Amino acid sequence: MAGEERAWLLYDGDCGFCTRLAAWVEGRDRERRLQVVAYQEAPSPPMTPELRRACAEALHAITPRGRVLRGGDATIFTLGALGWRGPARVLWLRPLRDVVGFGYGIVARNRSRL
Repeated sequence: MAGEERAWLLYDGDCGFCTRLAAWVEGRDRERRLQVVAYQEAPSPPMTPELRRACAEALHAITPRGRVLRGGDATIFTLGALGWRGPARVLWLRPLRDVVGFGYGIVARNRSRL
């Protein structure tokens, strides 16, 4: 992103499903908006002990302005960063945002099976 910092996308590098999705995101990030990193390898900053514990439970995105997004919200942010801004804007609206969060939770709890 010209003149801007990239957002961080922190995923679980010990999870095969998460690693495959991270590679998928990187392959579609043509504008280089995201710095996709396994949270286990993330530098400090942005990593903190609290963030490390939280990242063990869910995907996290940290916007260039420092906003920390988790789970479904991080997923919606990622879609927008990949260029799907219209669908992402719609998904931010309630109740769709809640549906994405619910779906994210189901996938996260079952990721070892995926």
